[in-house]
Amino acid sequence: MVETSDTRRPGADPLLSSAAMNASDAEAWFIREVLPLEAALMQFLRRSWRNQNDIDDLCQDIYARVFEAANERIPQPTKPFVFATARNLLIDRARRDRIVSFEAVADLDALGVAIDEPGPDRTIIARDDLRRLQGALDRLPKPYRDALLLKKVEGLSRKEIAQRLGVDEDTVKHNIANAMYALADFIYGDRADIGGTP
Repeated sequence: MVETSDTRRPGADPLLSSAAMNASDAEAWFIREVLPLEAALMQFLRRSWRNQNDIDDLCQDIYARVFEAANERIPQPTKPFVFATARNLLIDRARRDRIVSFEAVADLDALGVAIDEPGPDRTIIARDDLRRLQGALDRLPKPYRDALLLKKVEGLSRKEIAQRLGVDEDTVKHNIANAMYALADFIYGDRADIGGTP
């Protein structure tokens, strides 16, 4: 090892000079190999992320991640590492926004994000289930149906339902419970008729 002024100085920390060397190596690598990829990276970001106002910030975040990784160890090969970092950042951003509008990400295939899109068989089964549920709801006695829909669809409390329907809360509780039992019996059981008179 060639002695430098830092390593010859009494009490000098050899790890510090190594870290400084790594930082300068990382900086040289970044300028030499990462910055020339900027045009391709920007094109990828514009194609993959719908909100064009975010592109410059995304690019800077990618550069920060890449440079931080290079301070630990210079990644080789460079281009796949930079684009994998970009893809991972876009996925992280999409996940962080818990509710992602479909406009937020233009091309999910380009990101490699798995899409939980039901197949044709699941779609047909779901439609059949909805038809059966609607048929069961239509067969419920009106007081049961009204109480159930106000509770499950509109999200009202029993007190609010009682006020709206002009009945007491115990009646609402009774009607909702009977509606749920009747629906379950119709959907999962063999009954062709629901309820009767409340």
